[in-house]
Amino acid sequence: MCFVFKNKATIQFAFAVIMCTAFMHVQAIAQVKKPNVILIVADDLGYSDLASYGNKLIQTPNIDALGTDGFRFTEGYVTAPICGPSREAILTGRYQQRFGVEFMPYDHIDPRTMSNLRSNYTSLKKTTPGLKMLKPNFFVDRKDFKDGIPENEITIAELLKKNGYITGLVGKWNLGNGDGYHPSQSGYDYSYYFEGALTRYVDDPVDTTRYINQHLPWSFSEPVAWAPRYGSTEIREGDSVVKDTGYLTFSFASKAIDFIDRNKSSPFFLTLTFNAPHDPFQVPKEYFDRIHSVNDTLHRVYFGMIEALDDAVGAVIKKVKDAGLEDNTVIIFLSDNGGATYTRATTNAPLRGGKCTHFDGGLLVPFFIKYPGVLKANTIYNEPVSSLDIFSTIAAVTNTTLPDDRVYDGVNLIPYLTGKKDSLPHNVFYWRNGYSQAIRNGDWKLYIDKKSNLLYLFNVVNDLGEHHDLSKQYPEKSK
Repeated sequence: MCFVFKNKATIQFAFAVIMCTAFMHVQAIAQVKKPNVILIVADDLGYSDLASYGNKLIQTPNIDALGTDGFRFTEGYVTAPICGPSREAILTGRYQQRFGVEFMPYDHIDPRTMSNLRSNYTSLKKTTPGLKMLKPNFFVDRKDFKDGIPENEITIAELLKKNGYITGLVGKWNLGNGDGYHPSQSGYDYSYYFEGALTRYVDDPVDTTRYINQHLPWSFSEPVAWAPRYGSTEIREGDSVVKDTGYLTFSFASKAIDFIDRNKSSPFFLTLTFNAPHDPFQVPKEYFDRIHSVNDTLHRVYFGMIEALDDAVGAVIKKVKDAGLEDNTVIIFLSDNGGATYTRATTNAPLRGGKCTHFDGGLLVPFFIKYPGVLKANTIYNEPVSSLDIFSTIAAVTNTTLPDDRVYDGVNLIPYLTGKKDSLPHNVFYWRNGYSQAIRNGDWKLYIDKKSNLLYLFNVVNDLGEHHDLSKQYPEKSK
């Protein structure tokens, strides 16, 4: 088709129409471009361990900036006070009890370490308060346990992969060991990880001029934490065991940056699951030296590990910015459970308890979401939310359809955070790990320890630290 323009004004008008149409076309393409998603999970990072959550002894500007640039949650709950079950719920969007994995997956460790553990368990109980209650999972009868995410469960990585995303897993896995449980069998195109609950940050031999070790002889995890890398604690890239010679927190950040760089032209989903600041406590000396206001070696090592974690997160965020991806990348950060008070390095103050307990110190965690252009920056959200919401939120922002053959326990948070919904995301939260159970309904929380025949009722809005048992005062509410 040919047009004849008779004057300059007509030509200018036609040119304007063409340019406007082209601009609208580009805008339409930009609007339908799928956002990248980065899910960052810290390990045992306590409620009060970050500067933005009240820690005045360290600086965590990079993680805190996720709240400055997005949302910071003051009541972000996870579904379990221990790593494996909590992570299973995050990646499936379902209470892990629905598929029978409310306990830790079984770890495969060095047989010599196992032998030493069994022979030393009796003497270790005498010197480790609470060890009898927290009987390590490698001693229990496994016949009633499921060992990771079952094959018929669907991870968020599997859904996004079907929706055209490149998927990567870097860090701690802890969702099952061996064939049938590899990240590649749960939807991840690329993986650099270790299978189990913990591993060393620096493998033997340790250069003591560059790194500081802090042993925890009072901790039930101490013997396994310092064992040579073996089985569940080995580092793997895909299906191959590899030798990692760096400081693991920085190695994970480096692998995450490489993944972003390789896939910056395609929509990607990166699950970056640091093992920091879980024990063993190992830290580069330069980070130990940063903590000027603390004299105690234990706390200096722990806080140094957190500052190293913050720098690692900062390096990944910088890569996103440098690659020009910031405006089209959703970043979610949280801890898998509360701080491990049994290490004596953290308290979760003002909350009661910590990891392995169903008090809020074990269940409330640092939690951030940054989504430029959609979520308002520098916003504090004070209503209770759940780690279960991560799955549904990611599915919604990526326009990924949820399967209709199962129950999903989370909600898409975006309408609540943008004010399109004025109700609460959740009224009720459930927890159960064997004999220890809890439920929160509105302002009230019930805690049950069936093994010790304990029952507590708290108003957690008026009593944040869960100090005042109201079960006798309100027996009908307890029932």
